[in-house]
Amino acid sequence: MSQLKNVEARILQCLQNKFLARYVSLPNQNKIWTVTVSPEQKDRTPLVMVHGFGGGVGLWILNMDSLSARRTLHTFDLLGFGRSSRPTFPRDPEGAEEEFVTSIETWREAMGIPSMILLGHSLGGFLATSYSIKYPERVKHLILVDPWGFPLRPTDPSEIRTPPAWVKAVASVLGRSNPLAVLRVAGPWGPGLVQRFRPDFKRKFADFFEDDTISEYIYHCNAQNPSGETAFKAMMESFGWARRPMLERIHLIRKDVPITMIYGANTWIDTSTGKKVKMQRPDSYVRDMEIEGASHHVYADQPHIFNAVVEEICDSVD
Repeated sequence: MSQLKNVEARILQCLQNKFLARYVSLPNQNKIWTVTVSPEQKDRTPLVMVHGFGGGVGLWILNMDSLSARRTLHTFDLLGFGRSSRPTFPRDPEGAEEEFVTSIETWREAMGIPSMILLGHSLGGFLATSYSIKYPERVKHLILVDPWGFPLRPTDPSEIRTPPAWVKAVASVLGRSNPLAVLRVAGPWGPGLVQRFRPDFKRKFADFFEDDTISEYIYHCNAQNPSGETAFKAMMESFGWARRPMLERIHLIRKDVPITMIYGANTWIDTSTGKKVKMQRPDSYVRDMEIEGASHHVYADQPHIFNAVVEEICDSVD
């Protein structure tokens, strides 16, 4: 954990705006590692950003300053990931999802946030949606960035988008263990393995880091006891599909909660989901859009465009 702390400190040093990084204790003794940027901006609804599988607060470094220029931004490591506590999650998909959602709500209470603009990427998008079903009064706008776990698994194999090689590599290991077991077994070679499988990460963050800071960060986020990872495994059937697909439940979000879905034009995630969400919510605001030149990590592939789009959504709230 100390290595993760050190590499994360190098990342957060790049922030220009005032920020506060600390643990937030939950009533059940778990702790959520939280970074708040521009805490002094109290007039507008805060933006809360939820990272995806295997990620952490550091991956938002290209977005934090921009998106906190006129409002407070909160980001945290999901329970079971990054520097947050790593409890034993329930083994069933519903129980695991419930544990994540409850941790977000108890974190919100501990933070004293009355309502928020809630943004989630990938797994974070799935959990932000689940949260919005249960606590709609807390969500002023739901922003889903390349969300995981929405579509039902097609019965016809030809309908399945081909995931990139690294997803296939991870999926082939999955049958025997947790998704990131390979990284832990790799030990000190882990950062090199991240760099080999995901050289694109180094490119995405090249404006800030010329070295392997981001590869090291991803490695150290995932080189610990697999907790959130085990929960993710319980929630999915093969890497791309959720056991409890969100498209079957999105209609349960209160009608007055606006939703914007942002996809990378080159993502491996099924982008037709946005249209299907619109059909499920005919009397609600649903906007879906694609950002050119971006894949699954939209926020890092095209940070300037992404930040401008999110800022515009936030301004529509207040």
